[in-house]
Amino acid sequence: MVRNTETAEHILVCLSPSPSNPKVVEAAAGIADAFNASLTALYVKPTNYDSLPEEDKARLQNNIRFAEQKGASITTITGDDVPAQIAEYAHISETTKIVAGRSGMQKRHFWSRPPLTEQLILNVPDVDVYIIPDSVADLKQQKEKLYTGHQIRPALKDLIITVLILAACTGIGLLFTQFGFSESNIITVFILGVLVISVITVSPLFGALGSLASVLLFNWFFIDPKFSFHTYEAEYPVTFAIMLISSLITGTLANRIKRNARQSAREAFRTKILLDTSQLLQKAGTSDEILRITADQIIMLLEREVTIIPGSDKDSGEFRAEQNDADIQYYSISLNDYSYGAIAVKLNGRPLEPFENNILMSMLAECALALENLRNAEEKEQAALMARNEQLRSNLLRSISHDIRTPLTSISGNASNLLSHYRQLDDETREQIFSDIYDDSEWLIDLVENLLSISRIENGQMDLHLSSEVLGDVIEEALKHTDRNASRHNISVRGTDDILLVNMEAKLIMQVLINLVNNAIKNTQDGSDIIIESRQDGNEAIVTVRDNGPGIPDDIKPHVFEMFYTGQNKVADGRRGLGLGLALCRSIVEAHHGSITLTDNKPSGCCFTVSLPLSEVKVDE
Repeated sequence: MVRNTETAEHILVCLSPSPSNPKVVEAAAGIADAFNASLTALYVKPTNYDSLPEEDKARLQNNIRFAEQKGASITTITGDDVPAQIAEYAHISETTKIVAGRSGMQKRHFWSRPPLTEQLILNVPDVDVYIIPDSVADLKQQKEKLYTGHQIRPALKDLIITVLILAACTGIGLLFTQFGFSESNIITVFILGVLVISVITVSPLFGALGSLASVLLFNWFFIDPKFSFHTYEAEYPVTFAIMLISSLITGTLANRIKRNARQSAREAFRTKILLDTSQLLQKAGTSDEILRITADQIIMLLEREVTIIPGSDKDSGEFRAEQNDADIQYYSISLNDYSYGAIAVKLNGRPLEPFENNILMSMLAECALALENLRNAEEKEQAALMARNEQLRSNLLRSISHDIRTPLTSISGNASNLLSHYRQLDDETREQIFSDIYDDSEWLIDLVENLLSISRIENGQMDLHLSSEVLGDVIEEALKHTDRNASRHNISVRGTDDILLVNMEAKLIMQVLINLVNNAIKNTQDGSDIIIESRQDGNEAIVTVRDNGPGIPDDIKPHVFEMFYTGQNKVADGRRGLGLGLALCRSIVEAHHGSITLTDNKPSGCCFTVSLPLSEVKVDE
């Protein structure tokens, strides 16, 4: 049954550290089952996440795991405006229904912001919002108190910094007074001092304390009567109020910018670790090296003790699911139902953050992909050792499934990386990932086409539909479908003034020419000359494809048209060297009662010559 994507339902459930959040998730899962809809669990991570109580973090992790068990895909975004973030994600992901919990918190003042649920309804009027009552009404108040208590803990260092900065501002103000500067300049100095206090100190308490102290110091030292908190002018109380408000706003904005910058720096660091991991794994040559690199990168990411548990075989599935053992959490390293082992992370009483968990999962996927590629390479090498007997042929055919899996897993891994970390990747990295996906998909298409064609021809199952075709037109059309790197070479076509008619199936002869030209493109240096020439020789049409590349050694030439022969990768008729392209060319040409040969192109390079019988009718121009 194919679902109409235009009317498909998408349910979005909001995650939180609330004890009743599993009730909300369970309700959302029930709605998703009822509407046969996809389910996404969204957590909006605040910038002050590090300051949340540890019990809230642990409860959040449990809620995330519960959502995964209910079949939800987990998404984490960072921001402080929770309703706006949820509404924006809902619009981007084409969400049709939102499920959220409701607490007992009410709007206490006319200037207070409406509750989350009311803001959601206002921000997404085109989406159905389902409100699940929250049985823990005072959770938000309790969490706010805990967070405030954590933030306002005084520190002696911050107190000393605040006193020194305020003393410096007072000294500068007294100096300004000696030079006859106006009071507005002195006010600016104190506001600047408050800004510096907010940026340097850790707790926002000192920004507020500096704001109040700056007003009192300004009144004490610079307003008549001096050295008292009285004033003769009626407008000075207004000045003090404006000065206090300006200082508070300045300090608050500075603290917010500081938190955002700290959060952005941490996430940039984690993203860099993921990219570095991918690059290091590509250079690893052994499974032990891959596991060691992965462990080192995870330790750098989490700053925790990590243990790698290697797997033994496909049946070793004891680590296939996450499991907790006291203060240790286990994660599986597996791909395509094959387990390569697991890692054990020591929590030290602090559960992983959602973002840390997502990055960790991506790193484990990269590790599994590298181990998979290494395993495939080892299997191909073992098969290549049996190249001289008939058993090689059957073994290689069975291993083709692994060669197909390699680009497929690469495509899947790169696409997952783009979906999860698109915004953190720079343009150059995204372009490289897109290029890798394109190259792998093109190779898969060529492989499937070659396999189908060569198997049908050799088994006599392909019926040729021959017709008289102009050879020059077939060559011109074939060049339109060559490798996209053809622009890096100098490709030219030469022919006679005569129109050569050949009795052929045009699509198959085009495939021969495409394989020969692509073979030259992939095995010659950039800027090389590739010449396609057609001529008549008696009753045959001759097509040659010449290049001035490094050429092919004499000991390899007799085997280039054999199926699965790669010649130690020096003859590459496919970028992974399965050795199908030239074998297919020979099968197609011989099916047309022609021949194909390989000779040297003096002074360097190769020359492939294809001979095809001419049609009985020959038209002169």
